[in-house]
Amino acid sequence: MAIFVGIFLILPGLTGIHSISTVSYVTVEEGGSISIPCFYESEYTDHVKYLCKGHTWESCTYEVKTNEKSSTKYSVSDNKNQRMVTFIINDLKTKDTNYYWCNMEIKQGPDDGKHFHVRVTGKGDATLYVDSQKVTGFIGDQITIDCHYRGSKQIKWCRTGGEGPTSCIKDSGKIDETKVTINRNTPGVITVTMSELRERSSGWYWCTDEDLQMPVHVTIKERPTTKPTTEQTGTHSSSSNHLLSFIIPLCLLLLIVTVAVLTWFMLNRCKSPATAEDEQAVTYSTVTYVRITATQCEEDVTYCNAANRKSTSGQVEAIDVRVTYSTLALQR
Repeated sequence: MAIFVGIFLILPGLTGIHSISTVSYVTVEEGGSISIPCFYESEYTDHVKYLCKGHTWESCTYEVKTNEKSSTKYSVSDNKNQRMVTFIINDLKTKDTNYYWCNMEIKQGPDDGKHFHVRVTGKGDATLYVDSQKVTGFIGDQITIDCHYRGSKQIKWCRTGGEGPTSCIKDSGKIDETKVTINRNTPGVITVTMSELRERSSGWYWCTDEDLQMPVHVTIKERPTTKPTTEQTGTHSSSSNHLLSFIIPLCLLLLIVTVAVLTWFMLNRCKSPATAEDEQAVTYSTVTYVRITATQCEEDVTYCNAANRKSTSGQVEAIDVRVTYSTLALQR
């Protein structure tokens, strides 16, 4: 009975050999992360996919599933159009070195899956790695990927997944009508240049030495154009200039009108009826000169002593002029 159960549990890891494909062996430096693509056939499009960790199927433990929330350690995304599920393992430690399983959940029968091995190394000890697992390019341009390796095995550049089988190039050639050139001038590095890019050049590739693989996802898209933005900016600038050419003369006109109104108001105030009335209300008195004697001066003038002058004969000289003071009063 135990033998039967053991065979039943191992079967899921064997049945998917033709329907599921993924990497077989990757190395990652401690503290880094790794993205693993897993391709499946159309029969599994609507199935739940999950990542399982364990050297054997019996010891395998669930880490993340497409119908459950991802964690900071493990995440998953399922692209049903491309029939590809991608698992990401973050912040890898040496204790994370293990076998992992890309599995399809089967409700009526054993699950289907494919396993791969992840080995976590110390800093600078990864056997095969790239600077970034995500590369973006534009249609008609070219992109460059550096694959770093240790050892003497010859590294190839391959495309995997999709409709056709895996295609590989050692030196120069074409993969799906995309030109590929490999430069080996730098020891421990192969430089892969993909040119004449087109939208169908997008997909998963990897550097491989037959035993190890390092996946790289390439995205090719249309180069964003700045022409609509330029036209919009030009229109906005033209509209602004037109608005300024209208506002400036209007402001000058308002200023001129304001000054004219103020000037008219001031002039009109100087010639207001109140001023004319004030001029008519003034009463003018006539000043007459009357010769009086000293006696008359004493009787008629209150203050004469300061004005009287005595002659040498001892008589008071007659006052030449009697002044009558009048007050000008404004009558309103």
